[in-house]
Amino acid sequence: MKAVCLLAGLVSIVLITGGCGDGKTEPTPPNHKSQQADTVRIPPEAQRQLMVEEVQLRPIAGDLTLSGKVQYSEDRYAKVASPLVGRVSEVLAKLGEKVAAGQALVHIDSAEIGSAYSDYVKADSDLHFATRNHELAKELYETKALSKKDLVQAENDFLKFRAEYRRARERLLALRVPASELDKPRSQQTISSRFDLKAPLAGTVVERNVTVGQMVGTDPAQVLYTIADLNVLQVVAEVYEKDLRRIKKGEPASVTVEAYPDETFSATVIYVGDVVDPNTRTIKVRCNVKNTDLKLKPEMFARLSLKLVSELPVMVLPKEAVIELGGQGFVYVQTAQDTYVRKAVVTGTVAGDSIQIREGLQPGERVVVKGALLLKGEQEKG
Repeated sequence: MKAVCLLAGLVSIVLITGGCGDGKTEPTPPNHKSQQADTVRIPPEAQRQLMVEEVQLRPIAGDLTLSGKVQYSEDRYAKVASPLVGRVSEVLAKLGEKVAAGQALVHIDSAEIGSAYSDYVKADSDLHFATRNHELAKELYETKALSKKDLVQAENDFLKFRAEYRRARERLLALRVPASELDKPRSQQTISSRFDLKAPLAGTVVERNVTVGQMVGTDPAQVLYTIADLNVLQVVAEVYEKDLRRIKKGEPASVTVEAYPDETFSATVIYVGDVVDPNTRTIKVRCNVKNTDLKLKPEMFARLSLKLVSELPVMVLPKEAVIELGGQGFVYVQTAQDTYVRKAVVTGTVAGDSIQIREGLQPGERVVVKGALLLKGEQEKG
């Protein structure tokens, strides 16, 4: 009985094995259509609509955008304080008013001018006396009528009073008394205690901190007026060390602000800092910007865009050559007179109508730079 069962089991195994052998799967033939899916062939008449160029190696310019702030131009901005002690008798320039260089801003009555002029008159008289005395001493010494000691004393007095005269004159000049007035004969000099505080440059009064009757002094922190030329402002931004070598003085730039997002203001790099901020590891960059229609205001936040040029040549193509499919860039490479192969590429910096190709191509490959959409359409037709 056991033998019969064993025989039946062997027969079943043979039958099962034979059945499996009959259903054995053959290797799947290669899918030629998938291998050739990226290849496109077009007739000669269609090729006239294509333009093919070799991939070029050249430097490419890119934009570097920095956050910055609008400020007054350092060379077109002045804080005006009084050089003397006195009382304001009249305020001439108002907030927002445009003033010319040398225009009077306020009148100040100051006893300091009168005191300085008295010292000047005394020094002038002493100098005239010392000059005549010195000349007379020289004549007497030549005739042996005066000793050497007396001559030296006369010379010393002359030098002393000349120094006092110069000091008194310089003080009046510092108080803005015109030199032309001091050069007149004393009887014709008209110097009063009124002092005119004048604008050091042409611009707009952007701050005013003075009223009639106010006492002013020589403290430089007591700023009476702030005057600025608003036609040219500056944008100050910070650049990281890695980009510093690519920014040069004199290069063009552009500025945008939130108040006018669709408008661009022309700028020029005028200063690249020499010191690195130890906390931020950045360097200050200053640009002069033309303030068209006075739209830019100091302390506005701004975006500064600079054109940077790559130091080494890179592969570059016209932007029209690259087609986006599902977030991936592709180009068509000519492999024969009527044959084109689609290749995936990795793009980089965009500059104008050009785009950098980081990966996917080799220098010298011939790429369709005009008509890539035509090839895409032919490829989709199958």
